Amino acid sequence: MSLPTNLRYTKDHEWVNLNGDIATIGITDFAQGELGDIVYVEIETEGETLEQEEVFGSVEAVKTVSDLFMPLSGEIIEFNEALESSPEAVNEDPYGKGWRIKVRISDESQFDHLLDFDAYNELIG
Repeated sequence: MSLPTNLRYTKDHEWVNLNGDIATIGITDFAQGELGDIVYVEIETEGETLEQEEVFGSVEAVKTVSDLFMPLSGEIIEFNEALESSPEAVNEDPYGKGWRIKVRISDESQFDHLLDFDAYNELIG
């Protein structure tokens, strides 16, 4: 299982890469492994401003359907449309081609409260 050291993580197994005020968000390698083969990604909140912990979409896998939660408050400015035709990218490359959304964050201090590599690594044991 890969786990990049330069990202921040949530207890809901999402990763966040912050570049200025734009956060790229996806699910971790651990999460995709637990879900199994991903067959559908639904994000209907592009253009909306949501608060931290609000549901922004869902992911459907062979085993289950799971909600996706906003790790940071902000406006969803982009959805990875490639996932509509190739949802398996989340399984194959969760930190690259499998990213979910980009968010213009509204409270940068929330990023500082996300889990760093060591804390997330401890969480997944």
